[in-house]
Amino acid sequence: MRFLFVGTHPENTGAATHFVALAQALVESGHDVDAILRPDTLIWEGLAYSGVRCREGFFRNALDPSGYAAVRRQIAEARPDWIVGNFGKEYWPLVLIGRALGIPVALFRHRTPPMKRLSALLLPRLATRFFAVSRHARQAYLDRGIAASRVQVLYNPVNAALFRPDADAGAAMRASLGLPADAIVLGYVGRMQTGKGVFPLLEAATQAMRREPRLHCLWVGDGPDAADLRARAGADPALGGRHRFTGWTNQTADYFRSLSMLAFPSIATETFGRTSIEAQACGVPVLASDIGGVPETLSHGESGLLLPLADVPAWRDAILAMCDDATRQRMGEAAREFVLQRFATHVIARDFVAQLQPEAADQGSAGLGGLGATTG
Repeated sequence: MRFLFVGTHPENTGAATHFVALAQALVESGHDVDAILRPDTLIWEGLAYSGVRCREGFFRNALDPSGYAAVRRQIAEARPDWIVGNFGKEYWPLVLIGRALGIPVALFRHRTPPMKRLSALLLPRLATRFFAVSRHARQAYLDRGIAASRVQVLYNPVNAALFRPDADAGAAMRASLGLPADAIVLGYVGRMQTGKGVFPLLEAATQAMRREPRLHCLWVGDGPDAADLRARAGADPALGGRHRFTGWTNQTADYFRSLSMLAFPSIATETFGRTSIEAQACGVPVLASDIGGVPETLSHGESGLLLPLADVPAWRDAILAMCDDATRQRMGEAAREFVLQRFATHVIARDFVAQLQPEAADQGSAGLGGLGATTG
C-alpha cells in the first residue's frame, strides 16, 4: 500500500513522535511511504534516514496555497492510496484535497475535544477514517454526537527495538548521574507543571524516602514549575541530595533503563500516556494516575498500578511496595511483554492497515482490534 504522510507542524510532542513511529512501522512492514515535512524539525530528523521519502512543504495556515501545491505535486508523483494527517492545521486541507482528487484520508487526533465545534462535528464525518489514540479520547467524540462508526481507535506505537531493557546502559546512566549502584530509582519523565501531579508525587516520594534509605528520585524534563519543584525537593537537607534533575531531553531510552519504577502522576486528564508505554518497553513498571486514557497504557496489578489522583498516602504506599525487588522484577518482565503485544510498531502498523480496509468502515468500536481490556 502507498501512503502520503503530511506533517509540516514544527511541534515536538507526542503527536510528532507518533507520526514518526507509524511511518517507520509502515515502511518496515513493506509499505511505500512518502512524507511532506517541514525541514529542521523533530519529524524530519526522525524520518530522514528511515526509508521514508521526505519532501519539503509547509502549511502556514489552513488556506496556505503553497501547502496545497506541495501536497498536490507529491500526489501526482507518488499516487498514494491514502493520505495521512496528524496535526490540526492540516486537517481541513487534507480532507479538501482528498475529496477533490478521490483519495481517502486518515486523520489522527491526539487530544480530546475541544477543536472548534464545527471542526469537531464535521471532520470525523468527512475524513475517510478518523482515529482517536485511546478509547477515552474516542468517547469524547461520541459524547458530541458523532456516530460510533465514524471514530476508530489506534494506540500510539512504541519502537520496541529502541525502547528495550539494557542493564549495562542503565547502570552507565546511573553512574553518570552519581546514583549509587544499589539505589532504587523512582523516575518522572515529562513536563513539570501542576497539572502533571508533580507536587503530590514529590510529597509522596519524600515520605517514602524517609522509610526507604535506598530510594532516590530522578526528574527528567522541564516546564513552568520546574524551578519550584527543584527548590522544594532541595529544601530538606537530609533528602535533597537524593533527587536528580536532568532538564529536558529527546533521548530518553537510557533514562528509562536507569529507573526502578516510573511515576505518571497526572491530575489533569491525559488523552493517552506515551511515557508509560516507553518505560514499560524498557522493562520498567509504572505507577500511574487513574485518569483519562492512562489506564489503557498498563495492566493494573501486572505491569504497574493505577492510583487515585493526588492521594499522597496511596502513592507513598505504592512506591514503598514497588521497592520490593521481587515485585519490581515480576512487574518489569510483564511490562515489556504487555507493550510488545499491544503497542509495538509492527502491531500498530498491522492494525492500522486492517482498519483502512473497506470492511472496517462500519465496525466502529470493533476497530479497536485486539486492544481491548488493557487494565487487567
